This record gives sequence, C-alpha cells and structure tokens, in this order.
Amino acid sequence: MSARPDAAGAAPAGISSSAHVARGARVASDASVAPGAVIHDGAGIGAGAGIGAGAVIHPGTEVGAGCVIEDCAVLGKQPRLRAGSSAPRDALDPLVLGDGVTVCCGAVVYAGAIIGAGVIIGDQAQVRERARIGEQTVVGRGSSVDFGAAVGARVLIQTGVYVTGGSVVEDDVFIGPGVVTTNDSTMGRHPRGEALRGPVLRRACRVGGGAVLVPGVVIGEEAFVAAGAVVTRDVGPREVVWGVPARVIRRVSDEDLLERWR
Repeated sequence: MSARPDAAGAAPAGISSSAHVARGARVASDASVAPGAVIHDGAGIGAGAGIGAGAVIHPGTEVGAGCVIEDCAVLGKQPRLRAGSSAPRDALDPLVLGDGVTVCCGAVVYAGAIIGAGVIIGDQAQVRERARIGEQTVVGRGSSVDFGAAVGARVLIQTGVYVTGGSVVEDDVFIGPGVVTTNDSTMGRHPRGEALRGPVLRRACRVGGGAVLVPGVVIGEEAFVAAGAVVTRDVGPREVVWGVPARVIRRVSDEDLLERWR
C-alpha cells in the first residue's frame, strides 16, 4: 500500500501520498516522509524525523527522534556474503539510529549496526553490519566502516576512508582523507575461521591523508601519523611518525594535545 490513510482516507500529514509505509511500520505523527520513500514492516520512525525521497527503511530498523535520512539512503540492508567471506553469518539485530543522526544521500547502513546520537554519515558512505559508531562522530563522503568495526565518539573520518573489519577507533580520533586500514596480512590465504586483525587507533591520535595501516598495528594515544606514511609497526603514545615505512621523528608537544584545542 502507499502511505497509511487516516479515517477520511487521506495520507497522514507529513507523509507523501506516493510514499509506501507498511501497515506494521511505526511513524511518529510529526515525522515527514517524502515521495517515493519505502518504510517496511516493523520499522520505527521517531518524533520529528525526516525521510527523504526514495529512501528505503528495511524491516525492524529504528530511527531515532530528529533524524534526517536524505534522498536514496538505505537503512537496515542485509549483507550478501561471498562463499569464502570471513564475516559472521549469524542472524543480525535490527539497525538502531540514535536521536539526531543524519544519513546523507545514497549512504547505506546495514542491519546490526548501532549508530550513536548526533552522528553524520556522509553521501554514499557505507556502514556495515555489527559496526558501532559513537555519538557526534562524522563518517565522510564515500567512506566505509566495515563489519564489526568499533568507532568511538567525536571521531572525524574524512572523505574516502576505509576502516577495515575489526578495527578499533577510540574517542576523538582524526582520520584524514583516503586513509586505508587493513586486517589480513596473508591477503586471503589463511585457514578458514582464523581471526582477522584490524588496527587499533587510541584516543585522540591523528592519521594524515593517504596513510596505510597494516593489520594489527596500534597507533598510540595522541600519536601523529603524517600523510602518506605506511605504518608497519606500533606507534607509541605521542609519537610523530612519517615515511615508508613510517619512522619516529619526534614527539607531540604539550601545546598540541587535544585538551588545548577543545
């Protein structure tokens, strides 16, 4: 059916007559749903939320109050895994978006992810199943947060970044444009079921544009990785590294610590 009619047979205020809202969906009375949007059974749309034209909200997805879901975004997508994929295959919980989240045009957020309040997910970005993203974090345009990654609060992920499966990114981290993280040193030639090892980025560290982090490396708290570096071993707290492979050149000064820039 199209948008659920009221007693007079008209679509409720704020819901376009050309939207499709399933009977089992829950849409707050002050939410808006644009033409061509599809909201499936069991989905919940919170107070004051706005659903853009052509957006798709899959079954069970919970959209918090005040969220903005822009045109052609897809929420609650189920993964399609190749036969040899290392991603878990057990059933997924519904996608949950906290209050005030913005999912921009064409972005895809999978079932099983949890997105904290105030997060912005940029145009054409992807957040995979079981990923966790903390409040007020930004995922830049075209970036990908892969399955099972844990991203903290107030993280800035710039354009075109790949956060690989199993990565841990703590609070207040900065990840520059085009950064690539990796989690498989054998590039697929390992026994089935062997755990992958994403990098760990400790609180308030900064990684410059185009840097590459190899599987399992730890970037220490308040460390600084220069643009274009290839990090092949752990970086200690407050160390500044650059080059290929990255090497320590100095330490982050007291004047450059995060608390001086809040």
